[in-house]
Amino acid sequence: MIHGSCHCGAVTFELLEQPKWLTDCNCSVCRRIGALWAHADVGKIKVSCADDATIGYITGDKTLIIRSCKTCGSTTHWENLDPPRHKHMAVNCRMADPEDIASLRIRRFDGAENWEYLD
Repeated sequence: MIHGSCHCGAVTFELLEQPKWLTDCNCSVCRRIGALWAHADVGKIKVSCADDATIGYITGDKTLIIRSCKTCGSTTHWENLDPPRHKHMAVNCRMADPEDIASLRIRRFDGAENWEYLD
């Protein structure tokens, strides 16, 4: 299990399964926020926070919402805007303790141009 939280602790998450890899995406949003994503089915991720603790940002093809803590600004996770069709989400493992993710493979994803992994 991987635990993470925003800087101030208002938003926390638990990833209930070990991901096969973490994704480092170079799209215009991910490269700016410096995210390192762990993708999983919604049922394998538990995000805990007050209902009004995050702000959301919808971009691109408007299929997902990127969530950040309203207090400290840390980007913690993203959610699909069509959960009945797409039952996955991702948490930003930059919010986890480095030793908890040190053994995981990091794959670079070209979200800026061709939507393919570069390895």
